[in-house]
Amino acid sequence: MPGLLPTMNLYSSNARWKWFVLAASVFISVGSIFYTNVLVEKLKEQEKQQIQLYAKTLEYTANENEVNNFITQEILFQNNSIPIIITDDQENVYDYRNLKINSNWSEKQKQHFLKNEIRVMRDTYDPIRISLRVDGEEYGVQFVYYKNSFLLTQLIAYPYIQLSVIAIFAFISYLAFNYSKEAEQNRLWVGLAKETAHQLGTPLSSLMAWVEVMREDPDSKQRSIAEELEKDIRKLSIVTERFSSIGSIPTLKQENVVMLVRNVVNYLRPRLSSKVHINVYTLSENILVNVHAPLFEWVVENLCKNAVDAMGSSGNIAIKILRGSEGKVFIDISDTGIGIPRSKIAMVFNPGFTTKKRGWGLGLTLAKRIIETYHKGKIFVKASEENQGTTFRILLNAAYTGVNYEANEV
Repeated sequence: MPGLLPTMNLYSSNARWKWFVLAASVFISVGSIFYTNVLVEKLKEQEKQQIQLYAKTLEYTANENEVNNFITQEILFQNNSIPIIITDDQENVYDYRNLKINSNWSEKQKQHFLKNEIRVMRDTYDPIRISLRVDGEEYGVQFVYYKNSFLLTQLIAYPYIQLSVIAIFAFISYLAFNYSKEAEQNRLWVGLAKETAHQLGTPLSSLMAWVEVMREDPDSKQRSIAEELEKDIRKLSIVTERFSSIGSIPTLKQENVVMLVRNVVNYLRPRLSSKVHINVYTLSENILVNVHAPLFEWVVENLCKNAVDAMGSSGNIAIKILRGSEGKVFIDISDTGIGIPRSKIAMVFNPGFTTKKRGWGLGLTLAKRIIETYHKGKIFVKASEENQGTTFRILLNAAYTGVNYEANEV
């Protein structure tokens, strides 16, 4: 069953940590909004009581013969924050306070502004009714319209502004964290690849010298062995070049992708079990793409070896090469192995994902880097079913040759 190596659980732990941070952020955000709303409701109630007191004072001063100057000064004129408009029952404005009215406005502009403010206030709170009486008899009514003070409006908006700032900061921090983590991974892979290439150099030179000794020995009966050793030396040289290319920007050249794939298959066939059958299918023997041949062959070889491991050294591998539309070329590599569980498909290119008991699980990660970063293509799991097999698809950019080819059905 595919899984993550214990030594590479850091990546899954990071994912769980991100979900924990997200949950904590949501909890803090909801708590902040809830607490602010409690304060807002208390302030709303306080302002409502102030307006009711204001209205009662107006009613008292209007109905009493002797106006209490103390009440007028200490209550009516102390409201310098809550916008209010006093009207009659026909919504004709009698008075207003704490509204920003331009002194240069005409009377018509001012009345238009006040009418709009009345509509806004009516939608915000129900107006307070003032009964005008003489000798206990009501002779008229007035209404006090009001809306939230500037302070209350700021308090309502504050948590959303606060959360927006936190969200922007968190997003920038997330990008910085991902960038630094990716840069660290890149340095690790590049260092590992360079060191591997360096370590391969010494035994490779020694092998080349021993092959020359065997060839020059007239009494040697091991010439066939020397030829096979020479093939492996060439392969080791290619592997060394592949590792040396990691971390550098490779030069892409126009290559026949069918020939490159056949080179990989011809090398693998004699080195695999006779129960493993590899076949290449294509409608054209000349499909040109822009690639770095050693790195691209590495990807194909890696996918084929993974397929062999998934099949348990017995099964069929089918490689289909098709020319698609819009200048694309598709390489589908299918096997008849154990398949990948649907829940694991999204993880196959993560560092540490492997189906083997040994290994670092970096093969598919490096394959993705080679195809997508160096070749500007795509690699993904096209299809997979447990105990049925898996198909990987590589998408590359076709080389422009000035010849219009008809796209094959993909």
